[in-house]
Amino acid sequence: MTSVAPAVLDTRAHSNAAFAEAVRDRVAARFDGLSDADAVLEQARALLADSDWVAGLIAPLIDALRADPWFDPALRMTRDALRTAVVLADLPGVTLTASVTSAAALARIDPPATVVLSGRRALTLYVRGGQAQVRRWQLAEAGPRRCVEIPCLQLADGCLVELDGRREGRLIVAAARDVVAITATAKPGADPLLHEFAIADGRPVRSATADDRASRAELLLALLRASGRSDAADNFDAMTRDPAFHLRWAAMREWLMLDARTARPRLAEMAGMDPDAGVRAAATQTLERLDARIAAA
Repeated sequence: MTSVAPAVLDTRAHSNAAFAEAVRDRVAARFDGLSDADAVLEQARALLADSDWVAGLIAPLIDALRADPWFDPALRMTRDALRTAVVLADLPGVTLTASVTSAAALARIDPPATVVLSGRRALTLYVRGGQAQVRRWQLAEAGPRRCVEIPCLQLADGCLVELDGRREGRLIVAAARDVVAITATAKPGADPLLHEFAIADGRPVRSATADDRASRAELLLALLRASGRSDAADNFDAMTRDPAFHLRWAAMREWLMLDARTARPRLAEMAGMDPDAGVRAAATQTLERLDARIAAA
């Protein structure tokens, strides 16, 4: 087996990192200063409709992969049974992702039982549509919170499809050929939670945070609670004042499980003053149960 000198590996790593930075800078130059979802998607539509711009973004990556089997462009990649995706740029206002969905895997794997509403608005260019069939759902206009199916979509090469993930979801369910796509996902105005609905009846299954920062914070709070860190009251208090309503309440839940008496004054504040009506209601109900338990002790 032929070894590779450390200096060569170091040079290669710097080259790969420089490539990723160049891709990010190329995208960032077109989105700098855009803080509104409509403006982000308007710019994304103009760029994705420009075949020369898209080719100029992707072609160097393909050429580099062909020329160097060791090429690793330091771009974040994800893979699952159906899809391989690479994050070309993750900016304050937008994430640009390229993906390939396998037609063979679609034919082989059972379809999912749920559809996810991502909470974010996005615009996707299907560079290769693969004659794919896309099932689509949207939130019902009235009645209980549930999803209803709307007419399917067939993807053609070059089509641009917008999705409002706050109220719409979709699934590619079949394709004649692999589907190649570039997606611009706007961050401003996003729902902090993603929501999952059962395909069979449209009813909600679960909700989860779509924010990596919030996910990490919730994990750290759970670790503090599990470790019995009652000395971390200031940390719990600070997180109950976070801008994200779901993180505020997650912090309070963990704090109550750790040291309910110490958490009670802040719980009372949240019951009366939290900006989110759902948090106020939950805090009020929890406060009543906590006070009853303390009185009975």
